[in-house]
Amino acid sequence: MSIVVTAVFTPTEGAFDQVVEALRPAIAEVQEEPGCLLYAIHEAPNGDIVMIEKWETVESLDEHGAGEAVQRLGASLEGLLKKPVEVTRLTAIPAGTAAQGEL
Repeated sequence: MSIVVTAVFTPTEGAFDQVVEALRPAIAEVQEEPGCLLYAIHEAPNGDIVMIEKWETVESLDEHGAGEAVQRLGASLEGLLKKPVEVTRLTAIPAGTAAQGEL
């Protein structure tokens, strides 16, 4: 079963664009990782940046979390965030149609 993750990045005042630019290379790199089905960022109304991820398996997600791309991303975000990234792992509760009932 696939797993969905949200990661919320809260930029410091005036650092929104810098955070986005720090995320761009990581996104391209991670999208090539085995098991990555979705890795995208969105702007929330409050100015946070929300990353939505989808992984084939928990194991592929765990490998990603321990990988070099995540380490490099963490280093590139130093001093740009108000607080630590808030990461949440989600498990689908399928409902409705197969195509629309889960990410």
